[in-house]
Amino acid sequence: MNFKQGNTGELLKEGTTHYEDNVTLKNIEAVKELAQITRTSMGPHGLNKMVINHLGKLIVTHDASTIMTELEVVHPAAKILALASRSMEQEMGDGSNLVLTLGAEFLIQAERLLKMGLHPSDIIQGYKKVCTFALSILDTFEVDRVDNVRDLNQIVKAMTAAVAAKQFGYTDLLCPIIAEACITVCPKNPLGFSTDNVRVVKIAGGSVYDTRVVKGFVLPRDTNGSIKHVKNAKIAVFGVNVDVSSTETKGVVELSSADELLTYNLSEEQQVEREIQALADAGINVVVSKGSFGDMALHYIERHKMMAVKVVSQFDLRRLCKAIGASAMVRIGAPTQEEMGSADSVDVEEIGSQKVIIFRQDNDEDTQISTVVVRGATDNILSEMERAIDDGVNVFKTLTKDARLVAGAGAFEAELSRQLTVYGEKITGLDQYAIRKYAESFMVIPKTLTETCGLNPTDVVSKLTVAHQNGKANWGVDLENIAGKDVVKAGILDLMATKKWAITLASDAATQILSVDLIIMARPAGVKAPQNPNANPGMSGKGDWDTD
Repeated sequence: MNFKQGNTGELLKEGTTHYEDNVTLKNIEAVKELAQITRTSMGPHGLNKMVINHLGKLIVTHDASTIMTELEVVHPAAKILALASRSMEQEMGDGSNLVLTLGAEFLIQAERLLKMGLHPSDIIQGYKKVCTFALSILDTFEVDRVDNVRDLNQIVKAMTAAVAAKQFGYTDLLCPIIAEACITVCPKNPLGFSTDNVRVVKIAGGSVYDTRVVKGFVLPRDTNGSIKHVKNAKIAVFGVNVDVSSTETKGVVELSSADELLTYNLSEEQQVEREIQALADAGINVVVSKGSFGDMALHYIERHKMMAVKVVSQFDLRRLCKAIGASAMVRIGAPTQEEMGSADSVDVEEIGSQKVIIFRQDNDEDTQISTVVVRGATDNILSEMERAIDDGVNVFKTLTKDARLVAGAGAFEAELSRQLTVYGEKITGLDQYAIRKYAESFMVIPKTLTETCGLNPTDVVSKLTVAHQNGKANWGVDLENIAGKDVVKAGILDLMATKKWAITLASDAATQILSVDLIIMARPAGVKAPQNPNANPGMSGKGDWDTD
């Protein structure tokens, strides 16, 4: 029975477009083109993409999440896979490229089955069945785990592969720095760790090897006054201007003599002096303001030997408050003990040609924020370093919830492909064809890793397949040798949670795209509908009432 009889366009409002001829194959073609953009960026030798966004900003990166964020994908099927990769980024902080590559490969294999004559429903049913089986055997792939998230060596071992995928060659430098920054701010209950507690400050110049971690908050600016160093700082934070208070409404003051003018100015001066004196009496020696410092207020702050710091960003102000244990006040006056912040020292240092203010907390228990000061020659290098650090921090966050590790460098995917192929051979019916193609799709990961490092993918994948059939479950891709190597002994490990979410999201996106057989696109808002030359002007003379 054919349910597509008739013209769908006659039922829809003018300006609506619809597609129903070979929609599934066209959707798969669109997804293939999207995944081809990011696929070659996978792995430690992934190639960079040069993206110029709508604001004219140049971005050079091989981070799939950044590329997807800057690209404006409009094709509805490709957008489904792009949203799946974004969900992966939000859930794990990494693995966007894995979702894009796997999801596209699932659809490429499904395309071959469609051309063989299989119905999309049979493929979807087989994909769902094998996805459920793959997730059920995932626990058997565990090769190691992190027993203590405060052990620097264990954390470095777990995040090496993730950082190497972004900054290959700098793992020995970055991994200990990231691990130290995360461990410093890790609460007593590791489940309460937040990625916002690790801050990155980029300062151009110098070498990447000048990158270091600071226990505390680093603000890339100079102080407003002459005081540059304070020990045992007691800090007051204000979310308003530190200046003469003014009313929200306009008023008129009539002065009839010079004495009244002097008295009026003197009253303002005395008010500011009382406010600053109250801060000094409370033991405050550092004043932080989101707004500006008035000349009179800054004069009295300098007289009492207090440091004046201006923080422009509201986000930085909240982070500073968390780092020093303060609360931002909306009134000028002495803070209470609960509102007052503290730091072991507040110093102005010069890094390269940039002056920075460092709020240090020498005691680990008092440190709520740690800052990684990144150095590099260009802005693109600094941005790539920041992305690598973000990935490392997200690895630490994942380890606090799921500390299980699997073999990296394509070993996990090759072994999973082998086991799913064996599972497919036991299934009868049309599902077996979809299951075998699903299993074959996982080999795209070692194949891509091989292609990006310049080796022959056919030779490497064939040797890898033979090794896994001979029982070498941890055998993966070697970037320098087509024979491969035991990646667990080499210390190349990935998070099991990343693989789990990637398989789930890529499978869901692929089955959702396969289930589409018709695309209907309404007329975009603000676009005028095409005029109908056969329309009846009617009484109004404007055309059909329905169209208007």
